[in-house]
Amino acid sequence: MEEHLHKRRQQYLEGLHRYEARGIPVYIDGEIPGEEDWGKIFQVNEDGSFYMCDYVGASEGNLREIRFDRVYNR
Repeated sequence: MEEHLHKRRQQYLEGLHRYEARGIPVYIDGEIPGEEDWGKIFQVNEDGSFYMCDYVGASEGNLREIRFDRVYNR
């Protein structure tokens, strides 16, 4: 089960990197992530916070950027 989850996460990250390769930036907490930051998007923290994804479009209907921002479940 754990291996399956790891594989799914890797596939998701590969998809995000494909968007980056097409010129669509991905932000975590408002910044371009370093390699060590990507795992944060899958974590649920002790304070109940987690990362929510937002796909930001341009006025023409195209994808402009992908943002992951920390939200709190209260």
